[in-house]
Amino acid sequence: MTELLVLRAGALTTLQDLGRPGYAHLGVPRSGALDTAAHALANRLLGNPAGAATLETTFDGVTLRALSPVTVAVTGAPCAVRVCGRPAAWGAPVRLRAGAELDVGRAESGLRGYVAVRGGFAVPPVLGSRATDLLSGLGPPVLTAGTVLPVGPPGPDPVSGTDTLRVPAAPGAPGVPGELVLPLRPGPRADWFTGASLARLLTARYRVSGASNRIGLRTEAGPPLTRARGGELPSEGMVLGAVQVPPDGLPVVFLADHPVTGGYPVVGVVPEGPALDAAAQARPGVGVRFVGVGFVAEG
Repeated sequence: MTELLVLRAGALTTLQDLGRPGYAHLGVPRSGALDTAAHALANRLLGNPAGAATLETTFDGVTLRALSPVTVAVTGAPCAVRVCGRPAAWGAPVRLRAGAELDVGRAESGLRGYVAVRGGFAVPPVLGSRATDLLSGLGPPVLTAGTVLPVGPPGPDPVSGTDTLRVPAAPGAPGVPGELVLPLRPGPRADWFTGASLARLLTARYRVSGASNRIGLRTEAGPPLTRARGGELPSEGMVLGAVQVPPDGLPVVFLADHPVTGGYPVVGVVPEGPALDAAAQARPGVGVRFVGVGFVAEG
């Protein structure tokens, strides 16, 4: 059996795939990779299906030892990649011989990296997914040093017999984002806030809070939203990208491990796609702006 051994787990490294959609009625979140484009690219570089499990690292990477020959690829947050201490490619297939050590270093910009292996990580699925869900506790545990990761059977080889890549390399590493711009569609409870407050929301600048995690991107340093009505809101369904407003008035953008229900009003929704992928890479302190899409703020 092909396997990889975790030597250094980093700040937070989890197994992720495309999640387990379709179970919200059972109280099960979707979970899955936060930066779906980076996850998909890592798999595509190796000929894996998009749903193959990868490792999602947080800020300071991970170190692995190949117990059998494997081919890997690192995408997401740009970082130094080394094999047995020597520089290796970021954003391209890298072959490891048995016993070789792969070190994925600290993110140079962004926050989360993705490590794919040809064949995908073959941990047992839970409800059809190999994703680690930090909120519900479903899926494989957070990686620790000493964990042995099985690898599945390989798909089509993206490298020809002459070592010429059959797939394009990853695009150039993105620069440090100076500001996170999130399109915002009206939410079901926008009328719970004053028109003036909604107008400020769509012109103000917030910051990514250090309390952000896979559950949600929390904001700080911007104007709190003011409610137009008091009282409590019964729990209702939540979707990926929902922007919920807790009692402190500062918006929270729900990410992959978000709860399926919530009792605070949802002022808007950030659509799935590049904006949420960018949110996955936004470090604490990065500026945040919400840009209204079909939003009508009445004074």
